Amino acid sequence: MTIGSDHQAPDLPVIVIVGGGVSGTAVAFHLLQKQSVQAGQLFIFEPRERLGAGLAYDTQDPAHRINVPAAKMSLLPDDIEHFQRWLLESDALADDDAAVAANGGFFPRRSVFGNYINSMIHPFVENGRLVHVRQSVERIQRTGSRWTVTGADGERVDADILVIATSHPSPLPPQVLQDALADHPRFVPDPTRPDALVAIRAGDRVLVVGNGLTSADVIASLALRGHKGPVTAISRRGLRSRGHAAIKQEPFGDFAAQPSKTAIDLLRRVRAAIRKAQGEGRSWHAVIDQVRAQGRQIWHALPIEERRRLVRHLRPFWDVHRFRVAPQVEAVSEGALASGRLEILAASVAAVGVADGVVDCTLQLSRSELSIERQFDAVVVTTGPGHRGILQSQGWIDELSRAGYLAMDPARLGFSCDMRSRALAGDGTVVPSLFISGPLARGTFGELMGLPEVVEHAVLVADQVAGAIDDYRRGQGKAYLDSSAA
Repeated sequence: MTIGSDHQAPDLPVIVIVGGGVSGTAVAFHLLQKQSVQAGQLFIFEPRERLGAGLAYDTQDPAHRINVPAAKMSLLPDDIEHFQRWLLESDALADDDAAVAANGGFFPRRSVFGNYINSMIHPFVENGRLVHVRQSVERIQRTGSRWTVTGADGERVDADILVIATSHPSPLPPQVLQDALADHPRFVPDPTRPDALVAIRAGDRVLVVGNGLTSADVIASLALRGHKGPVTAISRRGLRSRGHAAIKQEPFGDFAAQPSKTAIDLLRRVRAAIRKAQGEGRSWHAVIDQVRAQGRQIWHALPIEERRRLVRHLRPFWDVHRFRVAPQVEAVSEGALASGRLEILAASVAAVGVADGVVDCTLQLSRSELSIERQFDAVVVTTGPGHRGILQSQGWIDELSRAGYLAMDPARLGFSCDMRSRALAGDGTVVPSLFISGPLARGTFGELMGLPEVVEHAVLVADQVAGAIDDYRRGQGKAYLDSSAA
């Protein structure tokens, strides 16, 4: 069944946003601020009940907290403390005594931020200016200048403008684990799924593969569930996500005025800035905050091969400093380390066997020829998004890729797009009326994983869609939407 056509104004373009997490919802919200969108013109496909939560903020696990102070998170880029005021005005922290960290920052549960985003967009759903299609997307086809988006339950929308705002693919378990443990009751290949950890028992010996934010969340969630058994967390470099600075610091350094042209030069400059900052009584946090703030200029100055080199060699170090653990979550890992219940190893899984439900693992130590044998009762994979599998992550994405409408960006972080966030085909030409919003555009825009950057990018995409609508209304829309000119 095709929806929207019965009450759609014939002279107005239809816009479909695929994905109702923060990225897609922010595009819809800011587009609605810029344009007098009418009923039957704007649709968003999202199977979850709430718009705005997405994978990150849909979790109901009370151990999961935002990892950035609330004062730095907002749907309004020009009002950065809007979320923190909302917390106080709505009394959203009434049942969360642990929300305020020792440094005074607010780190509420992640679901609360999802509630905040939903509270901003829900009025537009209620008044009909935004139609929430509660289905996942099954198929997208292009016919002439339009896109036909078909949901899993068969409902269809014919769109003139399409915005892809989906999240990263789920983690890709190491093949050796997938082959040996696919049917094991306590193998958790994707801990972001609801109740993913419920099968793990209090005394189980747990192997956590990965040492980033998700690993810290898993350790905190297990502890909240009463888990007392030993935990071994491994990653190739043995790096784990760091915490926040004890006190607030202003960004330090300058990497944009004369940006580096190579990854190694950037690394040297960052290290030099950290040494200088420490000499002045600051910590590394201030330098990394400046790199993040100037990330777009830094990224654009690097040639493609240097971007690839940075991703290949330096991203693990960047991730553990850039993506910081909420103080409450960090305290759980620190306590487990201090008690000896948690060990962190620089290692990878070399071999796996199963006997009577016990997982026998050979762990290859990094930068060494040595390996160790360990036994576990449960294995949890927290290796992060499966970037390389994005084009095959969903059937409709694979189909669009095969049809030539989507391609991987040169750094292999997501979809290829231009500086207006218009999708680029494999030959580099613009795909008419197709936009990419959110982290899957980071190959073009650089730093695009944190909430402030995601919202700023959503504003850019909303501006581009608003421009397309204006052209359409002025009678130039067909030419605009059919054009592949950069």
